[in-house]
Amino acid sequence: MTPIGEIYLVDDEIEIRQACQQTFELEGYAIKTFSSAEEVLPHIAPDWLGVVISDVKMPGMDGLTLLNRIGEIASDLPVVILTGHGDVPMALEAIRSGAYDFLEKPAPPEYLIEVAKRALEARRLCLENRSLKQRLAVDFDLESRILGSSPEIQRLRKTVSSLASIDVDALVLGETGVGKELTARSLHDCGNRQGGKFVPLNCCAIPESLVESELFGHERGAFTNASSRRIGKIELAQGGTLFLDEVESMPLDIQVKLLRALQERVIERVGSNQLIPVDFRVVAASKIDLREAVSKGTFREDLFFRLNVARVSVPPLRDRAEDVMLLLHHFMVVMAERFNKPVPDVASSVSNHLQQYPWPGNVRELRNVAQQLVLGLPLDLSCDENEVSCEASSSDIIVLDDLVEHYEKQLIIDALARNDGRIEKTALDLGIPRKRLYLRMRKYGLRKE
Repeated sequence: MTPIGEIYLVDDEIEIRQACQQTFELEGYAIKTFSSAEEVLPHIAPDWLGVVISDVKMPGMDGLTLLNRIGEIASDLPVVILTGHGDVPMALEAIRSGAYDFLEKPAPPEYLIEVAKRALEARRLCLENRSLKQRLAVDFDLESRILGSSPEIQRLRKTVSSLASIDVDALVLGETGVGKELTARSLHDCGNRQGGKFVPLNCCAIPESLVESELFGHERGAFTNASSRRIGKIELAQGGTLFLDEVESMPLDIQVKLLRALQERVIERVGSNQLIPVDFRVVAASKIDLREAVSKGTFREDLFFRLNVARVSVPPLRDRAEDVMLLLHHFMVVMAERFNKPVPDVASSVSNHLQQYPWPGNVRELRNVAQQLVLGLPLDLSCDENEVSCEASSSDIIVLDDLVEHYEKQLIIDALARNDGRIEKTALDLGIPRKRLYLRMRKYGLRKE
């Protein structure tokens, strides 16, 4: 099995470089040799899986200085120091400076191999732990951003976590109000572009004649009223993320120019012939099926394929009813703080009604409901012809809901009694998933006997 990792050997003596290279290659190690510290430094990277073995006494930069310079680039990268006979005090100084180990020249080949093997394993574990901590930090951050415990939201967080650190353009799809911009911000904030800006642009909110200027910027005098140079959204997103909301509304001629910018990562301001390199990531969002828009000729197929490399689907609220009350409480806390009001209690009848409501306005509508509850206003819920009339009196809804809850609770109590309190058998008896049974039992304060 080929050893994992790489070895950089730094020594000004060609005979030692050749001998060490042959020793490691015979054992299957990947090794590169360098004649000076200055030569190896450009190859050192924070995430490099490898180990540096360096002589101490060399012309120009010595081994101890190299050790310190490597520590500035990658503080936990193992560096093994080679010392001449009688240089033990220097070796001890190297250990105090952070060297992984030191060997006296000429080092026995088997001992040199053993030290390199241990150093590589330490480096591998270090990088794995760092990666694990980063993933845990991202997952924790996402749980506080994208709220919910439903399977749909768990899948969404997993997708965002996977794509956040992959520097590809992405397409976020979902109905109005589901949280597409929140998802896009999470991709930015939890990824390696978090140090750059998150620049949003709603393509539907800008007059068609100004879209090009908003995206690419313009030079002074480029058109009427262009009295000064303007930096466009793409340039502002240098090193960061450009969020294009309602991208389906972008004019076809601008889609061509956006596609070129995505492919070549260069732009031209309106009124200029100068090519400007820009390092940015695009996250586009749409509330419609872009494939259908392509078939209708309102969206370019090549741009669709360019954006559709990484696809994120944000589920509607009606598909994750178990998240409704968690989100409602979160928004009520936010609104109560904003309006200096107490967080209201929500009657079980109202809670049940909200969990069964189809939420055509999704999370945005739920946020409005939270504000209405905090301010003590009547609930204003949108309904279609197939839903219970919104004009029905609250007392009618409460009475009906209370009756339904009482009946459901009694059914669960009877089923638990028939099955000796065994959850799995009770769930099968009632024809519902075990998770749903647990949620209903918790709702009605029922405990497993």
